[in-house]
Amino acid sequence: MRKLNLSKAFTLMESGPVVLVTTHDGKKNNIMTISWTMVLDFTPAFAITTGEWNHSYAALRKTRQCVIAIPTFDMLDKVVGIGTCSGADTDKFAKFKLTPVRATRVKAPLIKECLANIECKVTDIVARHDIVVLQGLAACVDPAHKEKRTLHAVGDGTFIVDGRRFDRRKMMASKIAEGA
Repeated sequence: MRKLNLSKAFTLMESGPVVLVTTHDGKKNNIMTISWTMVLDFTPAFAITTGEWNHSYAALRKTRQCVIAIPTFDMLDKVVGIGTCSGADTDKFAKFKLTPVRATRVKAPLIKECLANIECKVTDIVARHDIVVLQGLAACVDPAHKEKRTLHAVGDGTFIVDGRRFDRRKMMASKIAEGA
């Protein structure tokens, strides 16, 4: 084994899916790229890491609503672009040619070009760690979306893309949540 600098240890675990989080502050829509995500349980509850440095954070705190949109590999450059500019001075939907779609349970829009969208409410903000805990309210997936591979940030400017899927549902039947 080769020693790894401890400051890079997070790159071994960060590779959860990169998501786009939309907000609506009462006047305009915005999008932020989030690479630190976590599924908390089957209810469904999620956590993302973000804070004051993100323009969308104020809307997230104020409205306590958002949409987690799941982009695919074909959107990589848009995902990176969204994460490298600010909604304070950029209409990201227009700049990246994305289509906002009215959500059913929250004011934040879905993103039509994404594989899936999850409407969420904020249930907790853990300020010490900049963690926002979300409760899923509604979800939709686009079965006609040709690209299915999702993105995973390594944390150093590189990305991993999902590959082949292996089915072990029968082996794991006793451990899979009802309805999964």
